[in-house]
Amino acid sequence: MAQGSGGGFGRRSLLQGAAAGSAALALPTLSCAAPAQARSGRPSADWGVQVGDVTTSSGLVWVRSDRPARMVVQTAATESFRRARSWHGPVIGPDTDFTGLTSLHGLPSGEQIHYRVLLADPDDPRRTGEPVSGTFRTAPAGRRADLRFHWSGDLAGQGWGINPDRGGYRIYEDMRRRNPDFFLCSGDNIYADSPIPERVTLPDGRIWRNVTTEEKSKVAETLAEFRGAFRYNLLDDNLRRFNAQVPTITQWDDHEVHNNWYPGQLLDDDRYTEKDTDVLSARSLRAFSEYFPIRTLRPDRGGTSRSSEAESGGGRVYRVVHHGPLLDVFVLDMRRYRNANSPGRQTDDPQGILGAEQLRWLKQELSRSQAVWKVIASDMPLGLVVPDGKTNFEAVAQGDPGAPLGRELQMAELLRHIKHDRITGTVWLTTDVHYTSAQHYAPERAAFKDFEPFWEFVSGPLNAGGFQALKLDGTFGPAQPFIKAPDRANTSPAESPQYFGEVDIDGGSGELTVRLRQEGGQVLFSKVLQPGRVGQ
Repeated sequence: MAQGSGGGFGRRSLLQGAAAGSAALALPTLSCAAPAQARSGRPSADWGVQVGDVTTSSGLVWVRSDRPARMVVQTAATESFRRARSWHGPVIGPDTDFTGLTSLHGLPSGEQIHYRVLLADPDDPRRTGEPVSGTFRTAPAGRRADLRFHWSGDLAGQGWGINPDRGGYRIYEDMRRRNPDFFLCSGDNIYADSPIPERVTLPDGRIWRNVTTEEKSKVAETLAEFRGAFRYNLLDDNLRRFNAQVPTITQWDDHEVHNNWYPGQLLDDDRYTEKDTDVLSARSLRAFSEYFPIRTLRPDRGGTSRSSEAESGGGRVYRVVHHGPLLDVFVLDMRRYRNANSPGRQTDDPQGILGAEQLRWLKQELSRSQAVWKVIASDMPLGLVVPDGKTNFEAVAQGDPGAPLGRELQMAELLRHIKHDRITGTVWLTTDVHYTSAQHYAPERAAFKDFEPFWEFVSGPLNAGGFQALKLDGTFGPAQPFIKAPDRANTSPAESPQYFGEVDIDGGSGELTVRLRQEGGQVLFSKVLQPGRVGQ
Protein backbone atom coordinates (compact mmCIF):
# COMPACT_ATOMS: atom_id res chain seq x y z
CA MET A 1 0.00 0.00 0.00
CA ALA A 2 1.07 3.59 -0.75
CA GLN A 3 4.40 2.52 -2.18
CA GLY A 4 6.31 5.31 -3.87
CA SER A 5 6.24 5.39 -7.64
CA GLY A 6 9.97 4.77 -7.69
CA GLY A 7 9.34 1.39 -6.07
CA GLY A 8 12.30 1.64 -3.73
CA PHE A 9 10.54 2.17 -0.43
CA GLY A 10 7.37 0.33 0.50
CA ARG A 11 5.19 -0.08 3.56
CA ARG A 12 6.92 -3.28 4.73
CA SER A 13 10.46 -1.93 4.66
CA LEU A 14 9.44 1.24 6.47
CA LEU A 15 7.83 -0.74 9.27
CA GLN A 16 10.90 -2.93 9.65
CA GLY A 17 13.15 0.09 9.80
CA ALA A 18 10.86 1.84 12.28
CA ALA A 19 10.78 -1.18 14.56
CA ALA A 20 14.54 -1.31 14.57
CA GLY A 21 15.31 2.31 15.14
CA SER A 22 12.53 4.80 15.67
CA ALA A 23 11.39 3.63 19.09
CA ALA A 24 14.28 5.52 20.59
CA LEU A 25 14.41 8.01 17.72
CA ALA A 26 18.00 6.97 17.12
CA LEU A 27 19.23 9.43 14.56
CA PRO A 28 22.18 9.54 12.17
CA THR A 29 24.90 12.12 12.59
CA LEU A 30 24.98 14.99 10.13
CA SER A 31 28.16 15.33 8.16
CA CYS A 32 28.23 19.01 9.05
CA ALA A 33 27.42 18.45 12.71
CA ALA A 34 29.88 18.63 15.57
CA PRO A 35 31.47 15.40 16.83
CA ALA A 36 29.31 13.09 18.89
CA GLN A 37 30.80 14.05 22.26
CA ALA A 38 28.58 15.61 24.92
CA ARG A 39 27.01 18.82 23.64
CA SER A 40 26.34 20.73 26.83
CA GLY A 41 24.89 24.15 26.13
CA ARG A 42 23.92 23.32 22.56
CA PRO A 43 20.34 23.49 21.21
CA SER A 44 18.22 20.39 21.75
CA ALA A 45 15.07 19.21 19.94
CA ASP A 46 13.63 16.88 22.57
CA TRP A 47 10.05 17.52 21.43
CA GLY A 48 10.59 15.66 18.17
CA VAL A 49 9.67 16.69 14.64
CA GLN A 50 6.50 16.91 12.57
CA VAL A 51 5.56 17.42 8.93
CA GLY A 52 2.24 18.88 7.85
CA ASP A 53 0.06 19.62 4.81
CA VAL A 54 2.08 17.41 2.46
CA THR A 55 1.31 17.64 -1.28
CA THR A 56 2.88 16.06 -4.39
CA SER A 57 5.91 18.34 -4.13
CA SER A 58 5.92 20.06 -0.74
CA GLY A 59 5.73 19.72 3.02
CA LEU A 60 6.15 21.89 6.10
CA VAL A 61 8.66 20.73 8.75
CA TRP A 62 8.22 21.64 12.45
CA VAL A 63 10.62 21.50 15.36
CA ARG A 64 10.95 22.96 18.86
CA SER A 65 14.25 23.95 20.45
CA ASP A 66 15.07 24.41 24.10
CA ARG A 67 16.79 27.76 23.37
CA PRO A 68 17.33 30.20 20.49
CA ALA A 69 18.62 28.31 17.45
CA ARG A 70 18.97 28.39 13.70
CA MET A 71 16.82 25.69 12.07
CA VAL A 72 18.39 23.72 9.22
CA VAL A 73 16.63 20.84 7.43
CA GLN A 74 18.31 18.25 5.24
CA THR A 75 16.37 15.95 2.90
CA ALA A 76 17.49 12.86 1.01
CA ALA A 77 16.15 9.82 -0.80
CA THR A 78 17.72 7.35 1.65
CA GLU A 79 18.51 7.03 5.34
CA SER A 80 22.20 7.34 4.54
CA PHE A 81 21.60 11.02 3.60
CA ARG A 82 23.97 10.80 0.67
CA ARG A 83 23.49 13.75 -1.67
CA ALA A 84 21.37 15.52 0.92
CA ARG A 85 19.73 18.80 0.09
CA SER A 86 19.85 21.56 2.74
CA TRP A 87 17.04 23.97 3.60
CA HIS A 88 17.95 26.95 5.75
CA GLY A 89 15.09 27.78 8.06
CA PRO A 90 14.47 30.60 10.53
CA VAL A 91 16.18 31.57 13.75
CA ILE A 92 13.68 30.41 16.35
CA GLY A 93 13.25 31.98 19.76
CA PRO A 94 10.80 32.98 22.49
CA ASP A 95 8.45 34.89 20.16
CA THR A 96 7.20 31.50 18.84
CA ASP A 97 7.88 29.53 22.04
CA PHE A 98 11.07 28.26 20.38
CA THR A 99 9.12 26.48 17.62
CA GLY A 100 10.08 26.81 13.98
CA LEU A 101 8.79 25.91 10.53
CA THR A 102 10.67 25.31 7.31
CA SER A 103 8.84 24.89 4.00
CA LEU A 104 10.11 22.20 1.64
CA HIS A 105 9.26 22.50 -2.05
CA GLY A 106 10.25 20.96 -5.35
CA LEU A 107 10.20 17.47 -3.85
CA PRO A 108 9.71 14.38 -6.05
CA SER A 109 6.12 13.11 -6.08
CA GLY A 110 5.11 9.76 -4.66
CA GLU A 111 8.45 9.20 -2.94
CA GLN A 112 9.67 8.50 0.56
CA ILE A 113 11.48 11.59 1.83
CA HIS A 114 13.99 11.25 4.64
CA TYR A 115 14.70 14.43 6.55
CA ARG A 116 16.61 15.56 9.60
CA VAL A 117 16.54 18.80 11.53
CA LEU A 118 19.69 20.37 12.90
CA LEU A 119 19.58 23.18 15.46
CA ALA A 120 22.61 25.46 15.55
CA ASP A 121 23.70 28.23 17.88
CA PRO A 122 22.65 31.45 16.06
CA ASP A 123 26.00 33.06 16.95
CA ASP A 124 28.18 30.05 16.20
CA PRO A 125 26.90 27.63 13.52
CA ARG A 126 29.58 25.11 14.53
CA ARG A 127 27.80 24.60 17.86
CA THR A 128 25.00 22.20 16.95
CA GLY A 129 22.76 19.84 18.83
CA GLU A 130 21.96 16.23 18.02
CA PRO A 131 19.93 16.08 14.79
CA VAL A 132 16.37 14.73 14.91
CA SER A 133 15.10 12.79 11.91
CA GLY A 134 11.86 11.72 10.35
CA THR A 135 10.34 10.50 7.11
CA PHE A 136 7.21 11.05 5.04
CA ARG A 137 5.76 10.22 1.63
CA THR A 138 4.85 12.92 -0.84
CA ALA A 139 1.52 12.51 -2.59
CA PRO A 140 1.61 10.65 -5.90
CA ALA A 141 1.28 12.65 -9.11
CA GLY A 142 -0.44 9.76 -10.90
CA ARG A 143 -3.59 7.81 -10.12
CA ARG A 144 -2.07 4.33 -9.94
CA ALA A 145 -0.55 4.58 -6.46
CA ASP A 146 -2.69 3.50 -3.50
CA LEU A 147 -3.38 5.87 -0.62
CA ARG A 148 -4.07 5.30 3.05
CA PHE A 149 -4.85 7.79 5.77
CA HIS A 150 -6.26 7.77 9.29
CA TRP A 151 -8.42 10.23 11.15
CA SER A 152 -9.56 10.77 14.74
CA GLY A 153 -9.47 13.46 17.43
CA ASP A 154 -9.98 14.33 21.11
CA LEU A 155 -6.71 14.04 23.03
CA ALA A 156 -6.15 14.37 26.81
CA GLY A 157 -9.81 15.15 27.45
CA GLN A 158 -11.83 15.06 30.66
CA GLY A 159 -8.65 14.71 32.74
CA TRP A 160 -7.48 11.48 31.05
CA GLY A 161 -3.88 12.32 30.19
CA ILE A 162 -0.66 10.40 29.58
CA ASN A 163 -0.90 7.30 31.78
CA PRO A 164 2.48 5.52 32.04
CA ASP A 165 0.77 2.40 33.42
CA ARG A 166 -1.00 1.96 30.06
CA GLY A 167 2.01 2.90 27.97
CA GLY A 168 0.78 6.43 27.29
CA TYR A 169 -1.11 7.28 24.10
CA ARG A 170 -0.71 3.79 22.69
CA ILE A 171 -3.34 4.27 19.97
CA TYR A 172 -0.72 6.29 18.09
CA GLU A 173 1.48 3.22 17.93
CA ASP A 174 -1.47 1.23 16.53
CA MET A 175 -1.85 3.80 13.76
CA ARG A 176 1.88 4.16 13.10
CA ARG A 177 2.25 0.42 12.53
CA ARG A 178 -0.37 0.66 9.77
CA ASN A 179 1.86 3.24 8.06
CA PRO A 180 -0.67 5.73 6.69
CA ASP A 181 0.30 8.40 4.19
CA PHE A 182 -1.01 11.02 6.62
CA PHE A 183 -3.17 11.54 9.70
CA LEU A 184 -6.15 13.88 9.77
CA CYS A 185 -6.76 15.21 13.29
CA SER A 186 -10.34 16.44 13.36
CA GLY A 187 -9.99 18.75 16.37
CA ASP A 188 -9.75 18.90 20.15
CA ASN A 189 -6.00 18.42 19.99
CA ILE A 190 -5.91 19.69 23.56
CA TYR A 191 -8.46 20.25 26.30
CA ALA A 192 -7.60 23.75 27.43
CA ASP A 193 -10.56 23.65 29.81
CA SER A 194 -9.69 20.25 31.37
CA PRO A 195 -6.82 20.19 33.89
CA ILE A 196 -4.84 16.97 34.22
CA PRO A 197 -4.79 15.68 37.83
CA GLU A 198 -2.14 13.31 39.13
CA ARG A 199 -4.64 10.56 40.03
CA VAL A 200 -8.23 9.63 39.24
CA THR A 201 -10.13 6.84 41.01
CA LEU A 202 -12.12 4.73 38.54
CA PRO A 203 -15.59 3.32 39.41
CA ASP A 204 -14.10 -0.13 40.11
CA GLY A 205 -11.51 1.30 42.51
CA ARG A 206 -8.53 1.22 40.18
CA ILE A 207 -6.30 4.28 40.06
CA TRP A 208 -5.62 6.14 36.84
CA ARG A 209 -2.25 7.92 37.01
CA ASN A 210 -1.35 10.89 34.82
CA VAL A 211 1.87 12.54 33.82
CA THR A 212 1.29 16.14 34.90
CA THR A 213 2.80 19.56 34.23
CA GLU A 214 2.39 22.97 35.82
CA GLU A 215 0.53 24.39 32.82
CA LYS A 216 -1.96 21.50 32.80
CA SER A 217 -2.74 21.88 36.51
CA LYS A 218 -5.39 24.53 35.68
CA VAL A 219 -7.50 25.77 32.78
CA ALA A 220 -5.54 27.59 30.09
CA GLU A 221 -5.98 31.37 30.03
CA THR A 222 -2.60 32.93 29.28
CA LEU A 223 -0.59 32.38 26.11
CA ALA A 224 2.01 30.51 28.19
CA GLU A 225 -0.68 28.16 29.53
CA PHE A 226 -2.05 27.45 26.06
CA ARG A 227 1.47 26.76 24.82
CA GLY A 228 1.99 24.40 27.75
CA ALA A 229 -1.23 22.55 26.91
CA PHE A 230 -0.06 21.89 23.35
CA ARG A 231 3.40 20.96 24.59
CA TYR A 232 1.97 18.46 27.12
CA ASN A 233 1.00 15.91 24.48
CA LEU A 234 4.55 15.85 23.10
CA LEU A 235 5.73 14.29 26.36
CA ASP A 236 4.29 11.02 25.02
CA ASP A 237 6.82 8.73 23.30
CA ASN A 238 4.16 7.17 21.05
CA LEU A 239 3.05 10.53 19.70
CA ARG A 240 6.58 11.77 19.03
CA ARG A 241 7.42 8.51 17.23
CA PHE A 242 4.18 8.79 15.23
CA ASN A 243 4.93 12.40 14.28
CA ALA A 244 8.38 11.40 13.00
CA GLN A 245 6.81 8.96 10.53
CA VAL A 246 3.31 10.22 9.68
CA PRO A 247 2.56 13.72 8.36
CA THR A 248 -0.54 15.50 9.64
CA ILE A 249 -3.47 17.56 8.47
CA THR A 250 -4.76 19.30 11.58
CA GLN A 251 -7.91 21.27 12.40
CA TRP A 252 -9.32 22.58 15.65
CA ASP A 253 -12.61 22.59 17.54
CA ASP A 254 -14.00 23.85 20.84
CA HIS A 255 -11.66 22.37 23.46
CA GLU A 256 -8.68 24.21 22.06
CA VAL A 257 -10.38 27.07 23.93
CA HIS A 258 -13.42 26.05 26.02
CA ASN A 259 -16.29 23.59 25.76
CA ASN A 260 -18.88 24.73 23.19
CA TRP A 261 -17.40 28.22 22.76
CA TYR A 262 -18.45 30.65 20.05
CA PRO A 263 -17.18 34.13 19.06
CA GLY A 264 -18.38 36.93 21.33
CA GLN A 265 -19.21 34.59 24.21
CA LEU A 266 -18.54 35.62 27.82
CA LEU A 267 -17.89 32.54 29.94
CA ASP A 268 -19.96 31.63 32.97
CA ASP A 269 -17.18 29.55 34.50
CA ASP A 270 -15.76 30.36 37.93
CA ARG A 271 -12.41 28.76 37.05
CA TYR A 272 -11.62 31.62 34.68
CA THR A 273 -10.46 35.15 35.43
CA GLU A 274 -10.47 35.94 31.68
CA LYS A 275 -14.08 35.43 30.55
CA ASP A 276 -13.90 36.77 26.98
CA THR A 277 -13.66 33.87 24.52
CA ASP A 278 -12.40 36.21 21.80
CA VAL A 279 -9.33 36.92 23.93
CA LEU A 280 -8.90 33.25 24.88
CA SER A 281 -9.37 31.99 21.31
CA ALA A 282 -6.79 34.45 19.95
CA ARG A 283 -4.24 33.18 22.48
CA SER A 284 -5.09 29.57 21.72
CA LEU A 285 -4.91 30.08 17.96
CA ARG A 286 -1.50 31.67 18.38
CA ALA A 287 -0.25 28.61 20.29
CA PHE A 288 -2.03 26.27 17.85
CA SER A 289 -0.21 27.92 14.94
CA GLU A 290 3.10 27.50 16.77
CA TYR A 291 2.67 23.80 17.55
CA PHE A 292 1.31 22.43 14.25
CA PRO A 293 2.72 22.74 10.71
CA ILE A 294 -0.21 24.37 8.89
CA ARG A 295 0.53 26.28 5.72
CA THR A 296 -2.31 28.81 6.03
CA LEU A 297 -1.78 29.58 9.69
CA ARG A 298 1.71 30.74 10.60
CA PRO A 299 2.72 32.37 13.90
CA ASP A 300 5.02 34.81 12.11
CA ARG A 301 2.14 36.18 10.03
CA GLY A 302 0.02 37.54 12.89
CA GLY A 303 -3.71 37.70 12.31
CA THR A 304 -4.99 35.77 15.31
CA SER A 305 -8.41 37.42 15.30
CA ARG A 306 -11.12 37.26 12.65
CA SER A 307 -10.94 41.01 12.06
CA SER A 308 -7.24 40.96 11.21
CA GLU A 309 -6.91 37.78 9.17
CA ALA A 310 -7.40 39.56 5.83
CA GLU A 311 -4.39 41.76 6.56
CA SER A 312 -2.29 38.88 7.82
CA GLY A 313 -2.00 37.14 4.46
CA GLY A 314 -3.66 33.89 5.47
CA GLY A 315 -4.35 33.41 9.16
CA ARG A 316 -6.99 30.71 8.90
CA VAL A 317 -7.48 27.06 9.73
CA TYR A 318 -9.84 26.22 6.84
CA ARG A 319 -8.01 25.19 3.68
CA VAL A 320 -7.82 22.49 1.01
CA VAL A 321 -4.87 20.10 0.96
CA HIS A 322 -4.33 18.54 -2.47
CA HIS A 323 -3.04 14.98 -2.09
CA GLY A 324 -2.58 14.09 -5.73
CA PRO A 325 -5.25 13.26 -8.34
CA LEU A 326 -7.03 10.77 -6.07
CA LEU A 327 -7.76 13.01 -3.10
CA ASP A 328 -8.47 16.55 -1.94
CA VAL A 329 -9.03 17.18 1.77
CA PHE A 330 -11.26 20.16 2.59
CA VAL A 331 -10.47 21.20 6.16
CA LEU A 332 -13.32 23.17 7.75
CA ASP A 333 -13.40 25.56 10.70
CA MET A 334 -16.82 25.28 12.33
CA ARG A 335 -15.74 27.22 15.40
CA ARG A 336 -14.29 30.60 14.54
CA TYR A 337 -17.01 31.92 12.20
CA ARG A 338 -20.18 30.52 13.74
CA ASN A 339 -23.02 32.47 15.28
CA ALA A 340 -24.00 32.04 18.92
CA ASN A 341 -25.34 28.66 20.00
CA SER A 342 -29.12 28.86 20.16
CA PRO A 343 -32.27 26.73 19.80
CA GLY A 344 -31.55 26.85 16.05
CA ARG A 345 -35.02 27.69 14.78
CA GLN A 346 -34.10 30.70 12.59
CA THR A 347 -35.74 30.77 9.16
CA ASP A 348 -32.84 32.84 7.78
CA ASP A 349 -29.26 32.22 8.94
CA PRO A 350 -26.56 33.37 6.49
CA GLN A 351 -23.78 33.15 9.09
CA GLY A 352 -24.61 29.65 10.30
CA ILE A 353 -21.75 27.49 11.52
CA LEU A 354 -19.26 28.24 8.73
CA GLY A 355 -19.80 31.93 8.10
CA ALA A 356 -20.78 33.23 4.68
CA GLU A 357 -17.19 33.67 3.43
CA GLN A 358 -16.09 30.13 4.32
CA LEU A 359 -19.22 28.67 2.73
CA ARG A 360 -18.50 30.55 -0.52
CA TRP A 361 -14.91 29.31 -0.41
CA LEU A 362 -15.99 25.70 0.16
CA LYS A 363 -18.51 25.70 -2.69
CA GLN A 364 -15.97 27.25 -5.04
CA GLU A 365 -13.14 24.87 -4.12
CA LEU A 366 -15.38 21.79 -4.35
CA SER A 367 -16.44 22.88 -7.84
CA ARG A 368 -12.82 23.43 -8.87
CA SER A 369 -11.57 20.11 -7.52
CA GLN A 370 -10.50 17.53 -10.08
CA ALA A 371 -9.71 14.88 -7.45
CA VAL A 372 -11.50 11.55 -7.58
CA TRP A 373 -12.43 11.88 -3.90
CA LYS A 374 -13.29 15.03 -1.96
CA VAL A 375 -13.05 14.40 1.77
CA ILE A 376 -14.83 17.08 3.79
CA ALA A 377 -13.03 17.19 7.13
CA SER A 378 -15.73 18.53 9.42
CA ASP A 379 -14.93 19.19 13.06
CA MET A 380 -18.61 18.65 13.94
CA PRO A 381 -21.20 16.10 12.74
CA LEU A 382 -24.15 17.05 10.53
CA GLY A 383 -27.04 14.90 11.71
CA LEU A 384 -26.17 14.12 15.32
CA VAL A 385 -27.97 16.34 17.83
CA VAL A 386 -25.25 17.85 20.05
CA PRO A 387 -26.85 19.86 22.88
CA ASP A 388 -25.42 22.91 24.62
CA GLY A 389 -27.38 23.17 27.85
CA LYS A 390 -31.13 22.65 28.05
CA THR A 391 -32.30 24.68 25.06
CA ASN A 392 -29.33 25.47 22.79
CA PHE A 393 -27.47 23.32 20.28
CA GLU A 394 -23.77 23.09 19.54
CA ALA A 395 -23.51 21.56 16.06
CA VAL A 396 -25.72 21.76 12.95
CA ALA A 397 -28.73 19.62 13.92
CA GLN A 398 -31.25 20.86 16.50
CA GLY A 399 -33.59 17.88 16.87
CA ASP A 400 -36.39 19.12 14.63
CA PRO A 401 -36.77 16.55 11.80
CA GLY A 402 -38.62 18.99 9.54
CA ALA A 403 -37.42 21.49 6.95
CA PRO A 404 -33.99 23.08 7.52
CA LEU A 405 -33.80 25.78 10.19
CA GLY A 406 -30.92 27.66 11.79
CA ARG A 407 -27.51 26.29 10.85
CA GLU A 408 -29.16 23.53 8.81
CA LEU A 409 -29.98 26.16 6.18
CA GLN A 410 -26.28 26.58 5.39
CA MET A 411 -25.76 22.83 5.10
CA ALA A 412 -28.80 22.55 2.84
CA GLU A 413 -27.31 25.22 0.57
CA LEU A 414 -24.01 23.31 0.43
CA LEU A 415 -25.66 19.94 -0.26
CA ARG A 416 -27.83 21.50 -2.97
CA HIS A 417 -24.71 22.99 -4.58
CA ILE A 418 -22.95 19.59 -4.60
CA LYS A 419 -25.94 18.02 -6.34
CA HIS A 420 -26.60 20.73 -8.93
CA ASP A 421 -22.91 21.23 -9.77
CA ARG A 422 -22.54 17.45 -10.20
CA ILE A 423 -19.64 17.25 -7.73
CA THR A 424 -18.60 13.62 -7.37
CA GLY A 425 -16.92 11.66 -4.62
CA THR A 426 -17.77 13.65 -1.47
CA VAL A 427 -17.28 11.90 1.90
CA TRP A 428 -17.69 13.54 5.31
CA LEU A 429 -15.32 12.66 8.17
CA THR A 430 -15.69 13.94 11.73
CA THR A 431 -14.97 13.26 15.41
CA ASP A 432 -16.26 15.39 18.34
CA VAL A 433 -18.80 13.07 20.00
CA HIS A 434 -16.42 10.53 21.65
CA TYR A 435 -17.72 7.37 20.02
CA THR A 436 -17.66 5.83 16.55
CA SER A 437 -20.49 5.49 14.03
CA ALA A 438 -21.49 5.59 10.36
CA GLN A 439 -24.38 7.68 9.00
CA HIS A 440 -25.83 7.48 5.50
CA TYR A 441 -27.92 10.46 4.36
CA ALA A 442 -30.54 10.01 1.64
CA PRO A 443 -33.25 12.34 0.26
CA GLU A 444 -35.96 9.67 0.25
CA ARG A 445 -35.78 9.63 4.08
CA ALA A 446 -35.33 13.39 4.48
CA ALA A 447 -37.51 16.46 4.98
CA PHE A 448 -35.09 18.38 2.73
CA LYS A 449 -34.75 16.44 -0.51
CA ASP A 450 -32.67 18.54 -2.90
CA PHE A 451 -29.39 16.66 -2.46
CA GLU A 452 -27.71 13.40 -3.43
CA PRO A 453 -26.98 10.62 -0.90
CA PHE A 454 -23.69 10.72 1.00
CA TRP A 455 -21.86 9.10 3.91
CA GLU A 456 -20.59 10.61 7.15
CA PHE A 457 -18.18 8.62 9.35
CA VAL A 458 -17.36 9.37 12.99
CA SER A 459 -14.31 8.19 14.91
CA GLY A 460 -12.67 9.10 18.23
CA PRO A 461 -11.61 9.75 20.88
CA LEU A 462 -7.85 9.21 20.78
CA ASN A 463 -7.36 9.56 24.55
CA ALA A 464 -10.38 11.07 26.28
CA GLY A 465 -13.63 10.10 27.96
CA GLY A 466 -16.20 8.05 26.08
CA PHE A 467 -19.82 9.29 25.93
CA GLN A 468 -23.24 7.90 25.11
CA ALA A 469 -24.73 7.97 21.64
CA LEU A 470 -26.63 11.06 20.53
CA LYS A 471 -29.98 11.23 18.75
CA LEU A 472 -30.27 11.63 14.98
CA ASP A 473 -32.04 14.56 13.35
CA GLY A 474 -34.18 13.56 10.37
CA THR A 475 -33.87 16.76 8.31
CA PHE A 476 -31.28 15.24 5.93
CA GLY A 477 -32.54 11.67 6.23
CA PRO A 478 -29.76 9.89 8.16
CA ALA A 479 -29.70 6.15 8.76
CA GLN A 480 -27.12 4.66 11.11
CA PRO A 481 -25.96 1.17 10.09
CA PHE A 482 -23.24 1.14 12.75
CA ILE A 483 -22.59 2.67 16.14
CA LYS A 484 -20.42 1.78 19.12
CA ALA A 485 -20.64 3.95 22.22
CA PRO A 486 -20.45 3.46 26.00
CA ASP A 487 -23.61 3.42 28.12
CA ARG A 488 -22.52 6.15 30.53
CA ALA A 489 -20.74 9.49 30.39
CA ASN A 490 -16.98 9.97 30.61
CA THR A 491 -15.81 6.38 30.62
CA SER A 492 -12.03 6.37 30.89
CA PRO A 493 -9.73 4.94 28.19
CA ALA A 494 -9.13 2.07 30.63
CA GLU A 495 -12.84 1.18 30.47
CA SER A 496 -13.97 2.11 26.94
CA PRO A 497 -12.03 1.57 23.69
CA GLN A 498 -10.51 4.51 21.87
CA TYR A 499 -11.14 4.76 18.14
CA PHE A 500 -9.59 5.79 14.84
CA GLY A 501 -10.81 5.63 11.27
CA GLU A 502 -8.90 4.37 8.25
CA VAL A 503 -9.42 5.26 4.60
CA ASP A 504 -7.83 3.27 1.75
CA ILE A 505 -8.09 4.43 -1.87
CA ASP A 506 -7.20 1.83 -4.48
CA GLY A 507 -5.02 3.34 -7.20
CA GLY A 508 -6.29 0.92 -9.83
CA SER A 509 -10.06 0.94 -9.36
CA GLY A 510 -10.38 4.21 -7.46
CA GLU A 511 -12.52 2.47 -4.82
CA LEU A 512 -12.51 4.09 -1.39
CA THR A 513 -12.80 1.85 1.66
CA VAL A 514 -13.57 3.24 5.10
CA ARG A 515 -12.82 1.12 8.15
CA LEU A 516 -13.75 2.12 11.68
CA ARG A 517 -11.16 0.66 14.05
CA GLN A 518 -10.67 0.58 17.79
CA GLU A 519 -7.51 0.67 19.86
CA GLY A 520 -5.51 -2.45 19.03
CA GLY A 521 -6.54 -2.24 15.37
CA GLN A 522 -9.74 -4.34 15.36
CA VAL A 523 -12.09 -3.47 12.48
CA LEU A 524 -15.60 -2.68 13.73
CA PHE A 525 -17.25 -1.61 10.46
CA SER A 526 -16.22 -1.17 6.83
CA LYS A 527 -17.80 0.36 3.76
CA VAL A 528 -16.60 0.40 0.13
CA LEU A 529 -17.56 3.41 -1.99
CA GLN A 530 -17.32 3.63 -5.76
CA PRO A 531 -15.65 6.56 -7.56
CA GLY A 532 -17.23 8.96 -10.02
CA ARG A 533 -20.64 9.27 -8.38
CA VAL A 534 -22.41 12.39 -7.19
CA GLY A 535 -24.22 10.42 -4.49
CA GLN A 536 -24.13 6.90 -3.10
